[in-house]
Amino acid sequence: MKEFIIREARSEDAKQIIEYIRKIGAETNNLTFGSEGLPVTVESEAMMLERMQGERHSVMFVAEKDGEIIGNGSLNGMPRRMSHRAELGITVLKNEWNTGVGSALMEELIDYAKKNEIEIINLEVRVDNSSAIHLYEKYGFQKIGVSPAFFKIENEYIDFLIMYLDLR
Repeated sequence: MKEFIIREARSEDAKQIIEYIRKIGAETNNLTFGSEGLPVTVESEAMMLERMQGERHSVMFVAEKDGEIIGNGSLNGMPRRMSHRAELGITVLKNEWNTGVGSALMEELIDYAKKNEIEIINLEVRVDNSSAIHLYEKYGFQKIGVSPAFFKIENEYIDFLIMYLDLR
């Protein structure tokens, strides 16, 4: 039985989402940021969440346990001739890895995509992040290439896999 819920993020979640982002940034080098988080204010995060609620091809879900955000997942729709595509991102607190949170978020995101005419979902993932790659492959994502030197952390270059899921 799940001890968490998945729900769409709301503008009033902005402060808690920013705190969550700082926490996960400090836990892993798999993200584009570290413990500094992202350079966003509570107000700008709230505005982004409001905007996403008005866009059919973009959404953010949070996984919540005992009132605390323990994971999030998003689809960011692309414009114009790419409007049938979206970029996927998923994060989960390290102490919640391998508890089903990532799978629950993935199922919610894929279901949302199908209901909202998103035909192709793209993502990038570190080549050495085997847990995430396993999750993506479990849901049908295919590897389509490698982006060399995608990250540079302390003079070390890290390649990323490019993956996609075709829902057509």
